[in-house]
Amino acid sequence: MAKPDNRADNVEHLQNSIDHTIENMNEAEDYLSEHADEISPQEREQVESKNERRRESLDAFRSEIKDEAENQQ
Repeated sequence: MAKPDNRADNVEHLQNSIDHTIENMNEAEDYLSEHADEISPQEREQVESKNERRRESLDAFRSEIKDEAENQQ
């Protein structure tokens, strides 16, 4: 039998995902700052592209939190 759909802690899980994503973005930015002279242009581009995808994910997470809040009213 399938588990019932329990959304009680969705916002908490989404917020944890936001927190971890921001932490990863900051670590990547720090890496770029500290190793700018040592990394290849390709590696720099890869890190920057990944951070751009992280920003997009943050927007999606925030939108989901907003949807959850609206559905709980």
